[in-house]
This record gives sequence, C-alpha cells and structure tokens, in this order.
Amino acid sequence: MQDLFTQTPTAPLAERLRPQTLDEVIGQEHLTGAGKPLRIALESGVPHSMLLWGSPGIGKTTLARIVAQGFGAQFLPLSAVFSGVKEIREAIVKAEIAWQNQQRTILFVDEVHRFNKSQQDAFLPHVESGLITFIGATTENPSFEVNPALLSRAQVYVLKSLNEGSLKKLCDKVFRLPEYQNIILHDDAQDLLIQSADGDARRFLNHIEQILRAAITQQHSEITAELAVQTLGEQICRFDKGGEQFYNQISALHKSVRGSHPNAALYWFCRMLDGGADPRYLARRIVRMAWEDIGLADPRALQIANDAASTFERLGSPEGELALAQAVLYLASAAKSNAGYVAYNQMRQFVREHGSAAVPVHLCNAPTKLMQELGYGRDYRYAHDEPNAYAAGETYMPDGVDEPDFYQPVPRGLEIKIAEKLAWLRELDRQANQDDE
Repeated sequence: MQDLFTQTPTAPLAERLRPQTLDEVIGQEHLTGAGKPLRIALESGVPHSMLLWGSPGIGKTTLARIVAQGFGAQFLPLSAVFSGVKEIREAIVKAEIAWQNQQRTILFVDEVHRFNKSQQDAFLPHVESGLITFIGATTENPSFEVNPALLSRAQVYVLKSLNEGSLKKLCDKVFRLPEYQNIILHDDAQDLLIQSADGDARRFLNHIEQILRAAITQQHSEITAELAVQTLGEQICRFDKGGEQFYNQISALHKSVRGSHPNAALYWFCRMLDGGADPRYLARRIVRMAWEDIGLADPRALQIANDAASTFERLGSPEGELALAQAVLYLASAAKSNAGYVAYNQMRQFVREHGSAAVPVHLCNAPTKLMQELGYGRDYRYAHDEPNAYAAGETYMPDGVDEPDFYQPVPRGLEIKIAEKLAWLRELDRQANQDDE
C-alpha cells in the first residue's frame, strides 16, 4: 500500500486523459461517430471553418486539436480573454510562414464571443483567402454573439453536455490508470461526482483529482461519499450566471408557470437557486410572470408576487426564498390570461400608427376662464351622475379614430366576470346610439 500513497503524477488528469483521436473522444457521438459531420470532414481531407458551441468543459478545445492533427495542420490557439489585435497579427504571420512551407493552419479562438466586432472581422479576409481555417469555441449562442459575416463562413456544431453514461466511461478511464487501480470508488461517491459535475467533463476530472489527492494523503484505499463531501464541500456553481444556460433555465421556469405545472415551476426555481442565481432577480421575474401570464384573471397573483418580493427583502436568504417559492406555486396554479399583455402591445402599435391625434374638446380639462370660453370640457358627461355610473354612448377617442377592441378577456378566472361586465356596457352603448338615430 505504501507505493500507492507515494505516487504523485505531475500532469493534471484532464491533460493526461485528453483524447488524441476521434475514437478516443467520450460523448459527442452526434459529431464524431461514423457518418457524422466531424468524422466526414476529417475523412474528406478538406478542412472547413467551424464554430463549436457548448457548455464549458465538454471538449471544444480537444476537438479543435484533433481536427488540426487529423489534417496535419499547424494549430494556433488564441484566447479571446487574453488576446487582442497584436496576438491576431502574430498568428497570421505564423500562418503565412506555414503556408509558404505548404502547411495548413488551424487558428483556434477560445471564447470567441468575447472578441468585439472589429476583432472578429480581422479574421474574415484570411478565412476567405484560405490562409487559415478558423475554429471558434463559444459557450454563448453564436446567433447573438458572433458577427453575421464570420458566422456565415463557419459551420456551427452544437456540443452536448456529457450524460451520466459518458461520465462513467470517463471515470473508468481514470481508475484504469496504474497508480489508481488499487483505489476503490464507491457507487454513491461516483453518483455524487456525476451530479456535481453537471455534464462538465473538466470539472468532473478536477473533482476526481481532488478526491484522489485527499485519499492518497490520508492513506484511504476507498473513496466514499463522505470523503467526497468532505473534500469538495458544497459545489453549487452549476451554470454561468450571465450565459446561455442561465437564460434557458429562467425560460423553463417562466414557461412552466405559464403552462400551469407548479411542480415543474418549483423544480426550475430551486435549480436556479441551487446554481447561485440571485433571488432578487428571480423575484423580479416572478412579478413579471404575474402581470404577463395571469393578469386580471387572478389579481391576487399580482399581490402575492409583490408580497413575496417584499418578504424576501425583509427576511433575506434563506428564509425569504420560501415566500418566492410559494409565489411560484400560486402563479403556476392560478387562472391564466395574457389578454392585458396582448392588448397593451397592440395598443402601443396602434398609437404609433395613428400619430398624435388631438384630445377631444369635451375630454379636455378647463381650469381657466379662457379655456372654458374655448369650449374645453363642454358637454362632458360625468359618469357618476349617469344611470349605472356609465355614460352610455359617450366617446373617449380622438375625433375620427375608432376605438379598437384589443382587450379580449379570457373565459378564465375573474376575467369571466370582466367580460360579462364589458358586454353589458357595450349593450348600453348600442341602445343609446340606437335612441339617438
């Protein structure tokens, strides 16, 4: 056992296990399998520019290296975080030298979405001339973060987070290494590692490496779930709080509320909390959901959403999060209506199309004698003095502009009653107009 505990490999696991060929890649079978895009590209012998889009730690850089190796090309990596125009120019010079020696160049730009428009545009002439084959890696949606000109010249490949089966295969590779063959990984510890990795192979390997180091230091021949928890602590950073996964999850929460699935809505709410989302952000979105998807069908939802946001401000975390969770459950269970949301958007468009029509004279305020002499407020009918507190037949739109009927209450919740009330008022208008004819 002494030999086991004294071995200290120097290279990180992620580097030692980095695949060298497509056949060694774990996961991404939809790109690397027989008859799939990347394998076809390598078999064709003709490289093409591409964008690799996916979450962190799932093999974007590795695939770019394998592509370069497969074509016998010079591999020039740049990071958009640390590089600028100077580094781009230096890379182009190296590509020109390789071109003169009849060697292709793969220019790989990690986190290409962090380059601004001018930096991204700097690649275009060299891509078009064939001097470089461009491979960009991004965790963000290329449709939004990559210039259209560059996007149109590169094939987009979507990489998937590694599933449980793929991570187990990766784990098997680790424990087949000679120095770790005598260490036993318990199933519950493996499950914990897979859960904390959240599909990120690099994080998965880093966690395993931390635990192995702890096991060797403490001379444990078995890795239990208790040792894993003791070593890693609470791993909660499951997504980039400003990235694609973040917005996918808030979209899932909103759509679960809209779809009236309270348990699914609560799941996504807790997922986001578990991932480190700011509860204040979630509170703002919950209030928005109440106004957009429930509206007047259940005005109590609006009050509950606002009260939950206020409660969180008063109690803070973690106590205040219960109020937000219960607001999510109520909103998901409430009657749904987007009638007000639709009417609002339609009316804004209507106003833009009809310009600044004058306020009718009978609706104008008349605080001065001159304004009274000009007829401001004349013939205005005070609704409270009318039967049913309603001035039947009165008009409230600018002259020559018909009142649109955009607000259409839905047959759910309180809006059933609102629809009945509006229908009754319209009938009073019809009768009044009929009497005037």
